[in-house]
Amino acid sequence: MKRHLVSTAGLGRDDALLILDTAEELSQFSGRAVKKLPTLRGRTVVNLFFEDSTRTKTSFEVAEKRLSADVINFSAKGSSVSKGESLKDTALTLQAMGADAVVIRHHASGAPARLADSDWLHGSVINAGDGTHEHPTQALLDAFTLRRHLNPGAGRDLAGRRVAIVGDILHSRVARSNVHLLTTLGARVVFVAPPTLLPIGIETWPCEVSYDLDSVLPKVDAVMMLRVQRERMNAAFFPTEREYSRRYGLDGTRLARLPEHAVVLHPGPMIRGMEITAEVADSPRCAVVEQVANGVSVRMAVLYLLLGGAVFADGPADAPRTTELQEAAQ
Repeated sequence: MKRHLVSTAGLGRDDALLILDTAEELSQFSGRAVKKLPTLRGRTVVNLFFEDSTRTKTSFEVAEKRLSADVINFSAKGSSVSKGESLKDTALTLQAMGADAVVIRHHASGAPARLADSDWLHGSVINAGDGTHEHPTQALLDAFTLRRHLNPGAGRDLAGRRVAIVGDILHSRVARSNVHLLTTLGARVVFVAPPTLLPIGIETWPCEVSYDLDSVLPKVDAVMMLRVQRERMNAAFFPTEREYSRRYGLDGTRLARLPEHAVVLHPGPMIRGMEITAEVADSPRCAVVEQVANGVSVRMAVLYLLLGGAVFADGPADAPRTTELQEAAQ
């Protein structure tokens, strides 16, 4: 049995579908006038963010509050961390205060796994992004969005679908989480990037690699654009922004090369005019705003399964039926 979510590499197909199906059930409550469920009443969830965040932090907080959890937001800025306190002592402090779960974003790859493997915390650990390693809930909401567009229905996966992930693969934790999860769900992944923005050893990853975006677009069911993460760069990885945008940016002309059913994703924040033009970002085929809405449902599902409902099983498991969630809402 699993208590934590630190990586998509550790999720089996049944685990992943359980989360997606549960999120589908929970999304039905987002249209109600009163969106709250009492599932996590009396549980304390700490959002432990050592890096800046808008979408992820807000999405987790909304998900936690909709499940009636007691939420504590912890920011490294203005805390004892800025005075030199270690991750261990911070975790021990949170444990002493009775935290049932910790949602952690950290600049160091492996920090969530270190928390999960230690005895510093007795509650669940959810990885909200660690360095350039992984961002599992982002990959889950991406898969949830893709399934709704390409193969809707509970219990269904993404078998036979082809997804292009374009841009700064080298520094992207989203790309790493997605290649594991999408492959687990049966999809084929192709990375498209300049050679300088691909990690060493990528030939061992379960994906294809291409340097030519124009040749890939007509053959995919979805394209995910990634932001160039300049804050993680200490060298020049491409000549100019204009050159990068010309070779690897998604504009209206390239959008027209996609199959009619194909969808455009972006984990955000978008840099309009760099990896994606305003024309594409505002197109009906771009599901960025939908991804944000789906992120709340997916994170509610993760919290529900870890803290309120059945935890992830190593074997097949059934998602909670709508009637069970309705009973909880009464």
